[in-house]
Amino acid sequence: MGAAGTGTYALNTDDAALAARARSGDSKAFTELVSRHQDRVFRFVFRMTGSREEAMDITQETFIKAWQAMPRWRPDARFGTWLLQIARNGTLDVLRRGSVVAFEPLDAELPVADPAPTPEERTDARQRIASLDAALRALAPEHREVLLLREVEDLSYAEIAEALGVSEGTVKSRIARARAALLALYRPAGGKAK
Repeated sequence: MGAAGTGTYALNTDDAALAARARSGDSKAFTELVSRHQDRVFRFVFRMTGSREEAMDITQETFIKAWQAMPRWRPDARFGTWLLQIARNGTLDVLRRGSVVAFEPLDAELPVADPAPTPEERTDARQRIASLDAALRALAPEHREVLLLREVEDLSYAEIAEALGVSEGTVKSRIARARAALLALYRPAGGKAK
């Protein structure tokens, strides 16, 4: 994990001040919060649903719900975690209804370590990413969400527990089960499960 968590305390402190102003009806403060968090919310929802259009709708709905719920936001809650909880609930509602459209591969986000990979290396990397994405999409939503929150969003166990409304012990056991399930489902380019 890495840079995603860098400076989180300062951001949370600034978020708390902005959220307090937004709670009092300051729409400019809320607009700043939207600007800070929209990419993170979208990434999380997109990886949960696999649909760019659905993720855009859910992200927009998340911020609408957050604005409407600002008077009930508790100053002791981290704004970013509270927002991810709203996004999670909206995403799970959509997944339960089964209204998510077809999965889109994430080729555009393919990390390339070598500045000049060969065509075969690029193809192999794309296949590995596609296999990993397919395995992730096959996981139960409760497993997918904990892996995304931990591995992609770089949240601590405490932050995940707060976002999901469960204990840290439950988060740790879900992550362990999710990782085991992902490994069982992951099929690298050769086609055999790892």
